This record gives sequence, structure tokens and C-alpha cells, in this order.
Amino acid sequence: MGEKSGSKGWCSWFVAFTVLGVVVLAVFFTVRSKIHKSDSGPAPVPGPPGAIATKYADALKVATQFLDIQKSGKLEDNQITWRGDSGLDDGSEAKLDLSKGMYDAGDHMKFGFPMAFTATVLSWAILEYGDQMKAVDQLDSVQGSLKWITDFLVNAHPTDNVLYIQVGSPKTDHSCWERPEDMKEARPLTQVNTSAPGSDVAAETAAALASASLVFRGSDSAYSATLLKHAKQLFAFADKYRGSYSVSIPEVQTFYNSTGYGDELLWAASWLFHATRDLSYMEYVTGKNGEDFADWGRPTWFSWDSKLAGAQVLLSRVSFFGSKDVSNSKVLDKYRESADAVMCGLLPKSPTATTSRTHSGLVWISQWNALQHPVASAFLAVIYSDYMLSSRRAKLSCNGRDFRPSDLRKFAISQADFVLGNNPSKMSFLVGYGDKYPQYVHHRGASIPTDATTGCKDGFKWLESEQPNPNVAMGALVGGPFLNESFVDSRNNSMQTEPSTYNSAVVVGLLSALVTTSSVTQSFT
Repeated sequence: MGEKSGSKGWCSWFVAFTVLGVVVLAVFFTVRSKIHKSDSGPAPVPGPPGAIATKYADALKVATQFLDIQKSGKLEDNQITWRGDSGLDDGSEAKLDLSKGMYDAGDHMKFGFPMAFTATVLSWAILEYGDQMKAVDQLDSVQGSLKWITDFLVNAHPTDNVLYIQVGSPKTDHSCWERPEDMKEARPLTQVNTSAPGSDVAAETAAALASASLVFRGSDSAYSATLLKHAKQLFAFADKYRGSYSVSIPEVQTFYNSTGYGDELLWAASWLFHATRDLSYMEYVTGKNGEDFADWGRPTWFSWDSKLAGAQVLLSRVSFFGSKDVSNSKVLDKYRESADAVMCGLLPKSPTATTSRTHSGLVWISQWNALQHPVASAFLAVIYSDYMLSSRRAKLSCNGRDFRPSDLRKFAISQADFVLGNNPSKMSFLVGYGDKYPQYVHHRGASIPTDATTGCKDGFKWLESEQPNPNVAMGALVGGPFLNESFVDSRNNSMQTEPSTYNSAVVVGLLSALVTTSSVTQSFT
């Protein structure tokens, strides 16, 4: 009797455990199925700015300072103790006030082509992420730096078909090593006009002023209208009198040689469409000019010289958020498909991923100013990620493999983190951020003590000095590492240690995007 009763009890427990196991497995597979379905659907749309990522907020506060360091003219509310007024007579030979603007890099040249690109990128960053900049008290600073450039660009355009595109002589400037406050050399001007056209630089300046007109539309409508007027005039000039400024003015080829002007025409027309909602600008990029210049389906790198990738991402915004009468354009689809191809090339696990990377995963295209391309690419990637999130697009397909917006953001973070110190050298390439960063930045003002008395030539002793810079070029994004990820911190190594203003623009944009998350505005107007 007792043995039978024990056997019966054992069977009851076996049945109970079996049923329980079936229930647990059913719950497991149900949950997994729901998670799988969730993964294949669109991620939630972000709301207002959320929790602040302290690392990127701190880095952004550092990065914006280099824009102040680069300012020319009579400084206002100057917070950089080792900088003062300079370039006050710039433009005087043409009876123009070209004292504002920014010095290009470690020298004292004002090159209009990369300076205009700097303004366009800063405007784009503000338009997409101004709320996030504001959340960490950087919006006013970035807008102030933008206006410092656009004031210069407006003054550099005295008549419809004349644009001054350079202040200073590179040969003279680079023969001197002195503080900008001590400059006494002649500062000649260079212009493009109907006889010496420069569609590339004129169109980039049009893009800068059109995008900036959107930034200031709500706070200063009169200034915004002025910017837009100049943008329209400059675009008309660039389009009617076609030619590369590098051909018209061969001397510029040494420093900022343009490889073509078609990308700038499309870029400028895209910004003018956003600024005006005038369909003629949309027709410009979707008609014959698109066929001639868009080079659809072939990914390119975004930089001061090449704007196609930027134009593709900017026009994809219209596909994501635009009204149906515009966004349904089959040609616009080509721009968005091209933007997709750019993104697929950046994602490291994509079948079409670029192999141009360092061992640690940094996109690496050029040994000179190596960080420009990865930072600019990361900026585009995080913008595109946010377009996908805000428009509820669930996935990006790369030759049969699907990726989510979070994958693009992860790529952008990897590039930002490399810059900020997650690299084999454990060095931040953003000067002033972290415990270890370059001490011998190739920068005249940073390398010379403020109480030193130097002329053009005798200042070279500070270039050759073995002592670290006496002034910290806070926020400077230096050129960066070689392909093998080595970095030589030497003032004479301008290839790696020279910062630039346009580097600052893309890193400010990238860090602003990573400070927190929020939904992007569906229209700039």
C-alpha cells in the first residue's frame, strides 16, 4: 500500500512539473516573439531633450571655445584671456569692413571657401540640435560664432556679382610666426567676379547665408532677410557665371583647391529650398542639374570640398518629412537612396562598409587632417539616425542586411569616443578635454606668450621651442592620428597637430547631437 501511494505521488509531481515547463516555454516564446516583432518595427520617437550625457556635454563646452579663439576683429565679451583685437583694417583696400570672420587654422588667413562651409555646418547643427545645445547652455555661444562669420560674409559681398573670398597672402602669412594682434603685414584681398568666376565658393557662401537665415529668422527677422537676400544673389551669380575658383585663381590650389562646383550648386539650392520653400530650387536639384551633378548611388565623403553627401542627407529630410507634392518625387528618392548608400558605407558590419579604417575602427581617409572625415561622417550618420527615428522608419537595408537607427548612432558614438580618448594613445584629440591632450598644437597665438614682443621673423623661435604651448587652444580639434594610430605631438608636425575652424564646426555638430536625444523638427521654417 505504502509503495503504491509513493509511486502515485511521484507521478503527480512529474505531471505538474511537465505542465509548468510547458507554460514557461510558452511564455518564453511568446515574449521572444514580441521582442522580435518589436525589433523589426520602428523605434519610439524621441520627445524633448532627455537625460544629458555628461561626457559629450563637457566636450561640447570645450569645443565651442575654439571658435572664439579664431575670431578676428574687435572682440566682444572676450573670454579668451590671451586673445585681443586683430585684423581691424582687413578689407580697407576695397573700402570694406572685413575685420570679422575667423582665421582658418593655426595661421592668420581668412579663406572664404572653408569659412563659409564652417558657417553652413554650424547653421545645420543649430537647426537640428539647437534645443540640445540650449539644454547645456551652448546655443548662444554657437549662434554668436555663426553670426561672427555671416557678418563677414555679407560684407564680403558688396555687389551682386562680386565676392571677396580671401583676406591675406598665404605666402606672406606663412612666412611669419606671430600673434594675430601683432600683425603689420599687408593683407591683400582676392575676389571672384564675372571675369573670374567661382561657382564653388559663391554657392557655398549662398548655402551658408541661406541656412543661417533660418537660424536667425525667429530672433532677428531683419537680419535673416538680409542673409537670404545675399544668398539668393550669390546663388544666381554662381549658377549664371559657372566656373571653379581654382581655375580662375590658380594660387588658391595650394591650400583649398576645389575639385568641382556641381556639388556646391546642389547644396546651395537645397538650402535655399528649405529657406524659401520656393519650388524652383527643388526643381533645380531634381531636374537637369541633378542629372549633371548628383552622381546618384556613389557614396562620397563630406568635407569642406565635397558637399554631395551633405546635400543627399539634407534632401532626404524632404523625403522623410516633406509634403506629398514634393516628397513623392522619384528623383528625391534617388537622393535618399544615395544617402542610404553613404550610411551603409559607414556602418562597420554592413556588406558595403568602407575598409578605410584604423585598427580601432576610426574612419581614415587622409593622413592630412585625418579627423575631418570621420567626425563629419559621424555628424551625418547621427542626423540620418534621428531622421529615421522621427519619421518612424524602422530599418536601413544594406545589400540585404538590415540596420536600425541605433546602429548609426552607435557608429557616430564610436568616432566621437575615439576623438575623446578611447584610442590606443588614450589621448583626447580635442584640446582641453580630458587629462591628456596635445600640448604642442600648431597654432601661432597659442604658442607665443602674451607678453612676448615679436615681429614677423623672430617669432619662429616659438615654433621651434621645445616647451609646451603657453596658451591652451581650448576646443581645437587637431589633425589626428596616422593610419597606424600613431600621433606625434610636435608643433612642426602641422599634418597632425594643426586645428582648423571647419573641424570645429563638425565636432560641435556631432557633440550637440550626442549630448542627449530629442525628436528633430519636421520643418526648419
